[in-house]
Amino acid sequence: MSQKDKNKDVAVDEVLNAQEQRTSEEKNDKSNPLVELQSELDTEKDRYLRLFAEFENYKKRTSRERIELFKTASQGVMVSLLPVMDDFDRALKEMEKGDADGLLKGVKLISNKLRETLRAKGLEPIGTKQGDVFDAEIHDAVTQIPAPDKKMKGKVIDVLEKGYTLGEKVIRYPKVVIGQ
Repeated sequence: MSQKDKNKDVAVDEVLNAQEQRTSEEKNDKSNPLVELQSELDTEKDRYLRLFAEFENYKKRTSRERIELFKTASQGVMVSLLPVMDDFDRALKEMEKGDADGLLKGVKLISNKLRETLRAKGLEPIGTKQGDVFDAEIHDAVTQIPAPDKKMKGKVIDVLEKGYTLGEKVIRYPKVVIGQ
């Protein structure tokens, strides 16, 4: 046998030995229950952590929704009382023109009590007054009229109906007339 043939045989033997060694290692890995169990444990840990994080997010979301619900639970009642408050405002304006001081004081007392009770429940008027710059985000423009002067263009000329917020949510936008 020549040197070349011997080198080929040695190379073939090395390749065969390497293949046998890999095959035995693969068998050991597959048959090793510890490796399999560790892999399953890692998979289950990952699944558990994801499920736990999802549940925590669910708890936080429902808690926020519950708080929001409590803040605006009385919205229906508040909205139905807004016309009553508007009527009080109109009645007080008319009564101030007349002579009935005793009657005026009584109506003012009832009106103030109603307003303070609603304020305690979270109802706040939106402070819109004549001369404010019109903002489509917080005002409801009923109509536009020619501005009495150039300074009033794009500004509130008259407030027809007050706006209100309940908590941080607007439940009625102020109805305004704006200058053109």
